[in-house]
Amino acid sequence: MNRPDNPQLLRQLGVVPYQQRFPWIGGDLQTLRDTLRPVALPPDRGEPIAIPVPALASGAAAAGALLAFLDRPHPSSDLPSAPPRGLVLLLHGLGGSSRREGLRRLGLTLQANGFAVLRLNLRGADPGRHLAGGTYAARCNSDLLPVIQRARHLCAELVAPARPVPLLGAGVSLGGTMLLNACMASVEERATHGWQSHAPLLDGLFCASSPLDLAACSASIERPRNRVYQRWLLQRLVRQTLADPFGVSAQEQRQLSGEPPRSIRAFDAAITAPRWGFSSVDAYYQGASPLTQLLKDRRTLPPTLLLQALDDPWVPAAAAEQVSAVLEPLMQGGPEPLSVLLTRQGGHNGFHSPGDARNTGCWSDRIAASWLRQLSPMPEC
Repeated sequence: MNRPDNPQLLRQLGVVPYQQRFPWIGGDLQTLRDTLRPVALPPDRGEPIAIPVPALASGAAAAGALLAFLDRPHPSSDLPSAPPRGLVLLLHGLGGSSRREGLRRLGLTLQANGFAVLRLNLRGADPGRHLAGGTYAARCNSDLLPVIQRARHLCAELVAPARPVPLLGAGVSLGGTMLLNACMASVEERATHGWQSHAPLLDGLFCASSPLDLAACSASIERPRNRVYQRWLLQRLVRQTLADPFGVSAQEQRQLSGEPPRSIRAFDAAITAPRWGFSSVDAYYQGASPLTQLLKDRRTLPPTLLLQALDDPWVPAAAAEQVSAVLEPLMQGGPEPLSVLLTRQGGHNGFHSPGDARNTGCWSDRIAASWLRQLSPMPEC
């Protein structure tokens, strides 16, 4: 049922099957398209919102704030003053920010479909680098749960407290992993931040090219063919870490300045795992990978769509295929909160297709908009 280019799901979403767009043929060119040929986007007019977050439990960073930008929905000629269909919390991936082209393009597509969008800069990402010390991780629930709570309040403020709009989520690459982990947070974690039940934190979720197995992704990016990708990511991560205005520890300074880490795994062992309270990089990869919980217990997930290309050069598709294989027989007995859409091509968060245009986004942006639209009927004026 969740085989590549699932026709039943695509018909439900009203989107044609994915096709590569010439000359961006193959997983690598799909992945690099935005870097090689950026698209001119309109000026960023997002309204800045600072959201307080607590200190890291490890003590590696004090309390601070994350910077988000609120984008209002684009008015249509038919409904120039209609309330938003919903609010979408939008998360970037590793080394990204609210300003990255792919994230902004997805946000613009959602705005054109009647959604308000809240683009979050994760801990350490510009332009909010000055508001909080430290850096983010694949599992950063102590940061995301307060953000989701603030976003719930915004849902009421956008229309009226008596009838708040739905709160939805969309994550690109590692941003999707973070949202999955937050939605599956334990009762104890939720209670710490004022969530008292197993009720879904979000009303719907879309994840594009999101790692489900961090150890497998780390091994994949270390392959010789991915040397350039890994070097680019490491340069961004090291620069982001050393730019911390709150400072870095003497040990971190030594680990990053002399002979910097040569792999993502080495960076996570030196920085990410200890900062977020994990005893080792292996413990971090195991504890922050949503795969095991997705296979065993999905009760706290909202309706969720995972989109994964089989030719993704960064994120191996095996984990998504494993989830898909488990879900297929279960769906015969009734609806499941989780759906998986596999495509043969598309690269890592590429999905550039012949139907792309600036006002409609790429194919995956249209999938996201369609998925979230069906979960959020347009409210009455």
